[in-house]
Amino acid sequence: MRKLLFISLLIPLLGCGHSEPASPVQETDMNSKELTAQIPVKAKKDQQKVTARHTEDAEAVKKTSVIIDVPLIRQNPELKYGCEVTSLTMVLQHAGVQVGKMELYNEVKKDNDPLILSKGDILKWGNPEEGFVGDMTGRNAGYAVFDKPIEELVNKYLPGRAVNLTGRDFNEVLMHVSKGYPAVVWTTGDYRLPDRWESWTHSGKTIKTPLDLHAVVLAGYDDQFVFLNDPLSGKKKVKVSKERFISSWKALQSRAVSYQ
Repeated sequence: MRKLLFISLLIPLLGCGHSEPASPVQETDMNSKELTAQIPVKAKKDQQKVTARHTEDAEAVKKTSVIIDVPLIRQNPELKYGCEVTSLTMVLQHAGVQVGKMELYNEVKKDNDPLILSKGDILKWGNPEEGFVGDMTGRNAGYAVFDKPIEELVNKYLPGRAVNLTGRDFNEVLMHVSKGYPAVVWTTGDYRLPDRWESWTHSGKTIKTPLDLHAVVLAGYDDQFVFLNDPLSGKKKVKVSKERFISSWKALQSRAVSYQ
């Protein structure tokens, strides 16, 4: 665990994955003719159409350049650790919702479990999967919130329209953006692999997560780059290497939330 002094030096500069491996294919005693006979012709054709459509979609992502004009909103000075709700404010305003970051700050779920330290080490704190951990304003220690509470906020303002793309292939996220829907995505402060990991316990569960976590708006892409609205730097359409960004995004468990 990192010492609190180290944390206090790092977090103010930052603003604000794992999935199970695919199961192996099981062998079968049925020969190919028997297997084919059991699949209705219409079902096979429908499956072929779906496969073809997915292939076309993937190709469309590779060939298309998209940049969405998303309003830029800065998280500071009010929300030192509010990159997630500020990014969501940009996305919702793009959708035509008249809402501000402070309104979302008040409404996002909070995990109010107190920070418990021992000799400078974090022993216990909240779970960002359940709500924002700590003090978003920065008056006290604050951390982050993950995709589920952000998804709930989208549905509050756009009922039934939230799209949680967490855990999907990045091409699927790009396909969604190509339709004109920006997304809140989790990365790091410099869009590189996280290297400031911390862990603590919450309700008997170990929370292991990087301190250099950040959330931004994915507003576009081309063949080589993604374009981001960054609420911390206050910069619009920041151009970042797609390969570099995807690495950091995957390390943060491929989190992305949008609407449709």
